[in-house]
Amino acid sequence: MPASPRTARAINDRMALQLLQAEGPLTAGRLKELTGLSRPTVADLVERLTSAGLIQVAGETGAQRRGPNAKLYGLVADRAHLAALDVRTEGVAVRVSDLVGRVLAEASVPIGGDTGTGPAVEQAVTLVERTVKEAGADRLHTVGIGAPGLIDPAAGELRDSIGLPEWHRRLVAALQERFPHARVNVENETNLAALAEQREGAARDRDTFVLLWLGHGTGAAVVLDGTLRRGASGGTGEIGFLPVPGTSGLPSATDCEGGFHSLAGSAAITALAGEHGLTARAEGEEPTGAAVVREARGRGDADRADAFLDALAHRIAIGVASVVAVLDPGCVVLGGEIGQAGGPELAARVAERLRGMAPLPTEVRPSALGGAAVLRGALLTARESAQRELFGTP
Repeated sequence: MPASPRTARAINDRMALQLLQAEGPLTAGRLKELTGLSRPTVADLVERLTSAGLIQVAGETGAQRRGPNAKLYGLVADRAHLAALDVRTEGVAVRVSDLVGRVLAEASVPIGGDTGTGPAVEQAVTLVERTVKEAGADRLHTVGIGAPGLIDPAAGELRDSIGLPEWHRRLVAALQERFPHARVNVENETNLAALAEQREGAARDRDTFVLLWLGHGTGAAVVLDGTLRRGASGGTGEIGFLPVPGTSGLPSATDCEGGFHSLAGSAAITALAGEHGLTARAEGEEPTGAAVVREARGRGDADRADAFLDALAHRIAIGVASVVAVLDPGCVVLGGEIGQAGGPELAARVAERLRGMAPLPTEVRPSALGGAAVLRGALLTARESAQRELFGTP
């Protein structure tokens, strides 16, 4: 059945808004070309979206022509302000943007392990408030949070997780109370990193891939046919618990020691580097494992650095081979700070060892975004959530 006039207008409006998000300011003529709509239909939707406060005149074309220059229409960027949080066990990073994703302010604060739950929550919420004020925002429309641990697929809430601080779970409710008009969404940090790598990073040309997170800890995110897969309990990608050879024991339901984490977590990588006579000082709050990997790459073909990178690649390939055997993703991105620090060189070494372990062809790529992928993914999902509400759904 043909769409009703109201539905047709909604579809056309959303198509135009998505084009303005993707392309930036456009003339009515260019909107006509890109949408395939008639000139009167484009004129109507421009008037409708302007009246709704969603678009505005953003300038004029500079082309030399008879008569006045054509007006450029763009999204009203300050129609909504968004916040993204990267919540780690050792602190919080915040980024505030407008509706088109332009970053207006960002900040971070360390939170020590001996900080009580109440004070830790207050530090994090205060940081958000201060960053929002610095961005010049009156209120927040949507908040996207990336955090370690399991997200309940039904409730969309952070579940109790062994080894993670209690303030993580309390933070979501505290933010909702402090920003009552905002929509607060929480997602596993590795899942957000995968979405960011898919949209803007190393997996832009892939609709099926696995992101292997290599940072302070380990994790994985699975994207199949363009869709992020979370699993029945939200635990898809808890690769740190994967039993693997080369550890001193087996992991348990409450402790990933003895699992893949014991081979590829930052502490394990730092210890491996020490066995090869390599040390490095971490920059800021980055994992020490990232620093030693970057140091090893910088030493060229030095024997110790070469042996360390070979040993590390073998360890990583063990985890990757297990993922490949089950999922056959065709592409694995080495994410997180360590994946980015290893760059193409570490990815190539992992791929070489993987070819000897797994019969399925798999490309191994280094992260393009590193640790920043979590914040970027949180901001992308917050922006999409806000735009779905503001732009409407046909």
